[in-house]
Amino acid sequence: MGGDAGGARDAAAGRPLPAEAAEIAAGYAFTGPALELGALLWGGECLADAQIRIPLAMLNRHGLVAGATGTGKTKTLQLIAEQLAAQGVPVFLADIKGDVSGISAPGEAGDKVAERAGDVGQEWEPTGFPSEFYALGGIGTGIPVRATITSFGPVLLSKVLQLNQTQEQSLGLIFHYADQKGLELVDLKDLRAVVTFLTSDEGKPELKGIGGLSTVTAGVILRALTAFEAQGMGDFFGEPEFDTSEFLRLAPDGRGLVSVLELADVQDKPQLFSTFLMWLLADLYNDLPEVGDVEKPKLVFFFDEAHLLFNGASKAFLQSITQTVRLIRSKGVGVFFVTQTPKDVPADVLGQLGNRVQHALRAFTPDDQKALRATVRTFPDSAYDLEEILTGLGTGEAVVTVLSEKGAPTPVAATRLRAPESLMGPVEAGALERAVRASALYPRYAEAVDRESAYEKLSAREAERAAAPEAPQGRGGGSVVEQVVGSGMFKSLLRSMGTQIGREISRSVFGTARRRR
Repeated sequence: MGGDAGGARDAAAGRPLPAEAAEIAAGYAFTGPALELGALLWGGECLADAQIRIPLAMLNRHGLVAGATGTGKTKTLQLIAEQLAAQGVPVFLADIKGDVSGISAPGEAGDKVAERAGDVGQEWEPTGFPSEFYALGGIGTGIPVRATITSFGPVLLSKVLQLNQTQEQSLGLIFHYADQKGLELVDLKDLRAVVTFLTSDEGKPELKGIGGLSTVTAGVILRALTAFEAQGMGDFFGEPEFDTSEFLRLAPDGRGLVSVLELADVQDKPQLFSTFLMWLLADLYNDLPEVGDVEKPKLVFFFDEAHLLFNGASKAFLQSITQTVRLIRSKGVGVFFVTQTPKDVPADVLGQLGNRVQHALRAFTPDDQKALRATVRTFPDSAYDLEEILTGLGTGEAVVTVLSEKGAPTPVAATRLRAPESLMGPVEAGALERAVRASALYPRYAEAVDRESAYEKLSAREAERAAAPEAPQGRGGGSVVEQVVGSGMFKSLLRSMGTQIGREISRSVFGTARRRR
């Protein structure tokens, strides 16, 4: 019905729209603020008079950007992020390949950009957008982002350590023990110290008091921690812990700040960075107040390479993701998952993604063809032959359906997308480094801090035990009570109890800590 989207490229501005195209275009004629995605493709032509848009108020209803490698997904993220920032909405982007930093610099004019702008009726103007650059644990160029082990929680840490379900449950019991005893888990050595203590002769009685945790399982967890740390993963955990409210800031000119997490230097650690992205989202969920439906989101969070998050995920992990995505909408946060095909996202999560931008899919193999048919079934009924359209889209073209201002799905629209106005590629390395150093946040997070926590407390107890004299025999040693009260162990215990009083840790989604300490 709709013809081949890759056909004639002439804009149809000024001509009456075909009836079916006019009906599709009417579904995108919103009255309130909206993001401009591009122009409708119909009958082999790009119809510049038929603009395809997303209502700003619907951006917290979440979304999916999907498509095969090389079809333009990253540029679509850049396009949406630019327009959100321009309308005063902060944005979070994960930059896995290192090519999103260009959003901070004006784009470069050229023939291709001019042709695209003419096709879609865009008044293109080179523009850079206010940006902050971050790096996990300071590995790479960016303000260091760290989490404490306590805040990260047992479910997310189990995903990083690749523990099975039984081991994940056991790790949860170890966290509970540390919470109860006032043993703060700031970095990996803290958790390793607690597990080592629980598997020692002195700690085994404590281990028996934690229901369902065996010495063997505790030993497996200890070995996993040791191997993980030996791979140089310790930098990601510690203090100062990153405050995710930094993502909600506006620039002095009122535009939304674009927070770019540079992941190029850790892209070989997919389990780690994908789980860390989920921690950032869960931390926002824990800390933000309920706001209900808002005129525009407080933040839009783009979750790139989303399939890595779901690969090998436990049932508890998937349930926590589903709950977070479902409930964070009422806190004013929109989440866009970015991946190759919708089947990469579990059905319970996919059903909550109201806005869809589907780039081209390949159908070279039987598996590809199966994925194509599955993708078509996730769209509303359409005037297009979607199997034909999805395999014929060019770079920077996509099939779109979003939620209207009333919350109903819009008609499916094959779309030629606008060109980003910022630089489509990375900024020069020196400029990136200067931007990071000039940030007001850099002094706050640049240097790691190692304060007293579980490792130091347990080490101090061990040292006091080793230095304590044998209990005096017979007379002259005072009463047993006096001996106990005067001992270093008793004083150490009092310190721990004092730390523990009033600081029972309440845990929420993913077992993450609900409040900062």
